[in-house]
Amino acid sequence: MSSASTRFIHVIYIASTAENVFDAITRPEIARTYWGHENVSDWTPGSRWQHVRANETRQVELVGEVVESTPPSRLVITWAAASQADDPQRYSRVTFDIVPYDGMVRLTVTHDDLEPGSSMDTGIRSGWPLVLSSLKSLLETGKGMDVFARPLP
Repeated sequence: MSSASTRFIHVIYIASTAENVFDAITRPEIARTYWGHENVSDWTPGSRWQHVRANETRQVELVGEVVESTPPSRLVITWAAASQADDPQRYSRVTFDIVPYDGMVRLTVTHDDLEPGSSMDTGIRSGWPLVLSSLKSLLETGKGMDVFARPLP
């Protein structure tokens, strides 16, 4: 990555517990129901993680390393397209901060070390709001949203 970088921060409040939010991010069988992907790792610092498409292709689309894992309050991972995994300059970082409130949690997702204007930067700016809305829907209603839906004409 060049010396310039940018970040994206999204805050969402979810009527759930910190444990349920953390599990929804880290347990493949839950992530597939709202994200359309499974996040696969043992979630210990230094371990690899993969973002695997939850369909018949099982394509690994994103990869990275677990930097910090403090269940159920914080998870930090590196993040890169699988096709760019061999280039250390292409990795960004995602931090999930989960703070309990009375009857809900505040989830803050900070995606930083992004190359300004890159396809990853552009993609996550539309992707995170949709994925996190689907996460909220799943935990509050029992049903995630179709994160692959396209706008109606």
